[in-house]
Amino acid sequence: MRIILLGPPGAGKGTQSRLLMEKYGVVQISTGDLFRENVKAGTPLGKQVEAIINEGKLVPDEITIKMISERLDRADCKNGFILDGFPRNVAQAEALEKMLKEKGIKLDGVVRMEVDDDKLVERISGRFTCSGCGEGYHDKFKKPAQADSCDKCHANGKFTRRADDNEATVRERLKVYHGQTAPILPFYKSRGMLKIVNGMAAMEDVTAEIEAVLKPDSDSDKPPPPRMCG
Repeated sequence: MRIILLGPPGAGKGTQSRLLMEKYGVVQISTGDLFRENVKAGTPLGKQVEAIINEGKLVPDEITIKMISERLDRADCKNGFILDGFPRNVAQAEALEKMLKEKGIKLDGVVRMEVDDDKLVERISGRFTCSGCGEGYHDKFKKPAQADSCDKCHANGKFTRRADDNEATVRERLKVYHGQTAPILPFYKSRGMLKIVNGMAAMEDVTAEIEAVLKPDSDSDKPPPPRMCG
């Protein structure tokens, strides 16, 4: 399995990547992880990235592609990989396509997790976590049995919310995502690589849809019937 997984923050890319990694023995590759790994290790590319970030600038595409290229050369990518959230624009898609061609690597597909913005905002802005054990809750979909106590560890009054899990921030992140991703979709669709799944479905259903659209005979340019969770 060699795929690109696209979807906005909160769509569940991390969860689906983890499930696919466990089932197929592939690795997840995200640019954020690569940046942090190289900076921490003090690699030549890492030092470049650190200097660029310290100046408040964006990491150039050519450096990102070099990091991905080096990552794909590692032995653990032999069984496959999931590129999580990359590429983000057409220039990156073209550079990635060239690099993969030079390596003789063919993608199995580009999977887009399609979401309903309003429902995603509701999903993200309503979540909170027990600071004691990390158990997750939601204002609507998963409330604790007692308002001030965790069902799992029974800690009292220790619920926390991420500062960016609010409606205004989530909608801005969605706006940026759609603006970046929109041009990429026709790029991959024209190559017959774009696969669409319902990112708002239940977790196990999303996994099943991803597996289904990656089959050679799948007709996946059309969105699947909606199956909303919650």
